[in-house]
Amino acid sequence: MLGLMQEWPLLCHRIIDHAATYHGERPVVTRSVEGPIFTTNYAAIRARALKLAKRLDKDGVKLGDRVATLAWNTWRHLETWYGILGIGAVYHTVNPRLFPEQLIWIINHAEDRVMMTDLTFVPLLEKLADRLPKIERYIVLTDAAHMPKTSLKNAVAYEEWIGEVDGDFAWKSFDENTAAGMCYTSGTTGNPKGVLYSHRSNVLHAFMAALPDSKNLSVRDVCMPVVPMFHANGWSLAFSTPMVGASLVLPGAKMDGASIYELLDAYKVTFTAAVPTVWLMLLQELEKTGAKLPHLKRVVIGGSAAPRAMTQKFEQTYGVEVVHAWGMTEMSPLGSLCTMKPEYAQLTGEARLDIQQKQGHPPFGVEMKITDDADKKLPWDGKTFGRLKVRGPAVARCYFKAENEKILDAEGFFDTGDVSTIDPYGYMQITDRAKDVIKSGGEWISSIDIENLAIGHPKVAEAAVIGIKHPKWDERPLLVVVMKKDQTATKEDILAFMQGKIAKWWMPDDVAFVDEIPHTATGKILKIALRERFKNYVLPTAQAAE
Repeated sequence: MLGLMQEWPLLCHRIIDHAATYHGERPVVTRSVEGPIFTTNYAAIRARALKLAKRLDKDGVKLGDRVATLAWNTWRHLETWYGILGIGAVYHTVNPRLFPEQLIWIINHAEDRVMMTDLTFVPLLEKLADRLPKIERYIVLTDAAHMPKTSLKNAVAYEEWIGEVDGDFAWKSFDENTAAGMCYTSGTTGNPKGVLYSHRSNVLHAFMAALPDSKNLSVRDVCMPVVPMFHANGWSLAFSTPMVGASLVLPGAKMDGASIYELLDAYKVTFTAAVPTVWLMLLQELEKTGAKLPHLKRVVIGGSAAPRAMTQKFEQTYGVEVVHAWGMTEMSPLGSLCTMKPEYAQLTGEARLDIQQKQGHPPFGVEMKITDDADKKLPWDGKTFGRLKVRGPAVARCYFKAENEKILDAEGFFDTGDVSTIDPYGYMQITDRAKDVIKSGGEWISSIDIENLAIGHPKVAEAAVIGIKHPKWDERPLLVVVMKKDQTATKEDILAFMQGKIAKWWMPDDVAFVDEIPHTATGKILKIALRERFKNYVLPTAQAAE
């Protein structure tokens, strides 16, 4: 027997319909790429998204066609997503921080027909355009007054282009499993892989993201997504924020500490989200100016592990709750968030920080398990390391144009490539990437725990740990450190700071000081480059063991 409820497909453009109908006057504020602050609202976003949909339809963009966006977080970028979605086309967010060869490969692999770009990226695209044969036209997200002279094919200013149609248009109808968006993985090894979201998965994921023990979003919030829309589906904030009717503040291209603080303060932002490097710049700005954060209630930190010192500074100095999050492009991207269950709610001080270092527990819609290399399930004791595997309605089952490549296990779980523990209350903690874990004397050492501890040193700006070959122990950890500007320290200073805070046998065998640590396009430490740089490095303990 089937239920007797209405058919109401979970389509992404229903979200902007809801926002426009019930929260139409709620402001959407942007620091525009052209410079000035621009304010609109959800009703106007929807109206212009309908014009965009009509214009794409008029230009022959059809169901399933890919439309690329190379753009910052702005009201125009938000409009493009909903306009593209509303005709059943697929928004493809392109990450401008990738190498040119990767950009060319991704755009051609996706077979994007149209490229919508901010002014910032016009010079970049001019250099690549000859190698992007499938792109039929370039739409520059600006008005006629700011439109540059360009060699890009059929280039047109966005405002002029959508101005050629009226908004008398109805969204197309199609199945909720229709492809909605596409985002490519970072591609640290081999070519990036295309993850193809559906309308259904995006809508369900937006519900998951807004839950009280996720981002806890409501109509009473002023939300600022600093994480770019081209990073892992924008952490769903382009969907979950209008879904609840929260006000929206978009930072555009300026994401330095001073610019972020200006928006947080001027628009009384209550919720924001970004990777740790952004928050490091903000905290440095606050220290320099002595400014406070009287309006901000919650900050989500994801993309890489949140340093303990950063969590402590936000909460104890500025009174801002930190929610440590974890996810992947393949998960739309949220997998877990570290909010406090009753079992841990009474903890304070260092004990509370110990829990906040974990990546947290999953919302409904994400299932987790940890296994050994033979796929045997491992205990949830908070100590046993295992391969982290996940499944759910917003988790990829295969990659774009690789439908025959098996990426799920026999139970339908996706191997994240992370190594983690899970404690008895369901809190997951990433201890490493499977390929980065250090295997010393048959035991695993978490490079992430050592890195987070090292970053807590007041003179250290950034730290990375890699395994170096050792004649006795197979591998031992090398700590690679970047000092803060005008600061110096010795190996002995760093190791003394770490002494007694991790297991003795986890202590790095040496410390290497460098000017910078290489990163991927999404801001993660590029350990493959570090391993190459230090491949012939000889640890002092290795010499002693020989």
